[in-house]
Amino acid sequence: MIITKSREEIELMRESALIVSKTLGMLATEVKPGVTTLQLDKLAEEFIRDHGAIPGFLGLYDFPNTLCMSPNAQVVHGIPNNTPLEEGDIISIDCGAIKNDFYGDHAYTFPVGEIAPEVAQLLKITKESLYKGIAELRVGKRVGDVGYAIQQYTEEAGYGVVRELVGHGLGRKMHEDPEMPNYGRRGRGKKFVEGMVVAIEPMINMGTQRIKQLRDGWTILTADGKPSAHFEHDVAIIDGKPEILSTFKYIYQALGIESDEEDAFRQELLVV
Repeated sequence: MIITKSREEIELMRESALIVSKTLGMLATEVKPGVTTLQLDKLAEEFIRDHGAIPGFLGLYDFPNTLCMSPNAQVVHGIPNNTPLEEGDIISIDCGAIKNDFYGDHAYTFPVGEIAPEVAQLLKITKESLYKGIAELRVGKRVGDVGYAIQQYTEEAGYGVVRELVGHGLGRKMHEDPEMPNYGRRGRGKKFVEGMVVAIEPMINMGTQRIKQLRDGWTILTADGKPSAHFEHDVAIIDGKPEILSTFKYIYQALGIESDEEDAFRQELLVV
């Protein structure tokens, strides 16, 4: 059952989402060769708590850390460790926080120093597919419309779309209805309604769509060892249209990147 939110609840969820967005923005300049994912995890936990929120992943389903840190061929759910990042790596950082009893859930795949052009293209196409999916989140459309848009855009570029892992509804629980696959058929699945909030999160592989899991019970890898990218936004339906509650603008400000990619999905632009 889809749990819709009032305007007031959506604004509370925006606060939760922005805590996560600011956390990723803080981490943006810390992602560099030589740093360990465990060091980044500690920075994130301190930042979230200092801003009046609680880490959303820590202890959730017994996950042991604040961040899911997934480098290179790791798709999602990587556990932070003491292995230093290296020049040319990529690292997906997935972060959650709880504020006002609501979850924020947000992910970005960062390059570590200079990365190979073909890997940079994977990141570019995956992030662009996120916005292709968000554009379909409108009253009267269906889950399959979002999945189809993401799948078509990424498969046309020659990439594999992970099937076993999906986006989801978001609210007082991390995972609510509906599931939001990154593949699908137009006109199929649950219908979107006013006031729903979902996390849309393409997980796209450079090679095969197939995945495998490490013995730690968490880390998901591509089956062929090729890189994977992951980007995620929290999105509400307001006045029938999608509005992004999270933002990559803090990341872009930290890295000196100019972008207007989110502007079409905001009723009021953020003033930082």
